[in-house]
Amino acid sequence: MCAFAVGDMKGVPPEKNGGPSEKRKLSPLLAEIASNSAPGKSYSPIVLAGLVRLVELVLLLGAGVLIHEIYVAANWGRSLDYYLVMPAMALSAIVAIQSLGLYATSAFRAPMRNGLKIAAAWSLVFVAALIVLFFFKLDDSFSRVWLLGWYVSGLALLAGERLALSLIVRMLTRQGKLDRRTVIVGGGELADPVLRDLAAQNDSDLQILGLFDDRTDKRSPDVVAGYPKLGSIDDLVEFARHTRIDLVIFALPISAEARLLQMLRKLWILPIDIRLAAHTNKLRFRPRSYSYIGNVPVIDVFDKPIADWDVVVKYIFDKVVGAICLVLLSPVMALIALAVKLDSPGPVLFKQVRHGFNNENIEVYKFRSMYVEKLDYAATKQVTRGDPRVTRVGRFIRKTSLDELPQLFNVVFKGNLSLVGPRPHAVISRAADHLYDEVVDGYFARHRVKPGLTGWAQINGWRGETDTPEKIQKRVECDLYYIENWSIFLDVYILALTPFALIKAENAY
Repeated sequence: MCAFAVGDMKGVPPEKNGGPSEKRKLSPLLAEIASNSAPGKSYSPIVLAGLVRLVELVLLLGAGVLIHEIYVAANWGRSLDYYLVMPAMALSAIVAIQSLGLYATSAFRAPMRNGLKIAAAWSLVFVAALIVLFFFKLDDSFSRVWLLGWYVSGLALLAGERLALSLIVRMLTRQGKLDRRTVIVGGGELADPVLRDLAAQNDSDLQILGLFDDRTDKRSPDVVAGYPKLGSIDDLVEFARHTRIDLVIFALPISAEARLLQMLRKLWILPIDIRLAAHTNKLRFRPRSYSYIGNVPVIDVFDKPIADWDVVVKYIFDKVVGAICLVLLSPVMALIALAVKLDSPGPVLFKQVRHGFNNENIEVYKFRSMYVEKLDYAATKQVTRGDPRVTRVGRFIRKTSLDELPQLFNVVFKGNLSLVGPRPHAVISRAADHLYDEVVDGYFARHRVKPGLTGWAQINGWRGETDTPEKIQKRVECDLYYIENWSIFLDVYILALTPFALIKAENAY
């Protein structure tokens, strides 16, 4: 059922990179950049624009309804006509503002410069409404005081909201929360025009950190268009583990296929957008084949999985459903905690370090299932059938995965787990005495999304002991299938099937 094969990578076979067995140390320059410019999480411009649209729609509707209630309804009663016209006009205003390009982040930074445009859009909606009312002879059906009051108050609210928005956006910009932290792959004369075109854009949200190139000869100088060369592609992979990188732009010709694929084999495991600068290539496609970063045409190679509104939807789903599950399962968790305590001396909960999003180390909670003196915090040895380290209660809760229930605290409170996603593996987990990343090419691509309590691999029977390379191979195949095909409906489907999968499980001890 796990149709996505490890190594498929949309036609590009993967390469082992970035695992514990190949841990690289950052150069002093990269370490300094990572420590001085790691702003953490960023905010999606697409989500920000959507929220601004919603706020402005609510403000305009609220102003119209308030004046209607104060003046019209108080004197002549409520009229359905008003409640039909107000949403139509408010939505039309949002469309008009959108058509003028005023929901771009750059427009949010300049409220004075764009204030007249917003006023023109709101005024145009009212002019259009008055024309319609006149020709359909409905001008006597609506209060002129209400129309004028709504127009003036709507204009004032939009002006005040845009002024406050500009202050918020500038603050977020100073903090680096709205920047797309960007690096260029490739150097020399091909990278020069790309960098100059990107740097010449006004109000750009790009923060170009520098270049990475595997070449060390004169074709790839140390500085291109004023930007330094920071290291090789291997350095870039490790750099992305220490600081946030949102976008990688390849300044390579399509004709350099072997070199391009070699680099992609190393970079595809990262949760970033990857683009190929198109104006460095002589081969021209149809305009609709390109996307644009400012006025620079690019070809989309990889997109960060679960981005923009998908992140918001998944976050809300995790918090709401996770909190409900935590409340409903709290009696069960209390009984398990009591059974663990009575069965053997020691703490009820057990914390273990595992791989999280983008290879970050995270601590996850579990009910203790082993004797205290035999606890394996590093998971150096997998639990097998009849393992003497496991307590009587531990055998039951491990078999049924009830020992994982405390990870709901990770989901709801710590936020380093999702309800659904690739299961977080222990940092030095092994299959047949080999680290997972030594067994499976492209293993760390499963960390492009946040790990989960359950996942596609678990409901397809690939949970528990991984004593053979095939078992971890199949698990990773399922994880990559989930990442490439994610939807909130897939999460619901996996959650619904998880209890049945646990009943049928034969590989968990």
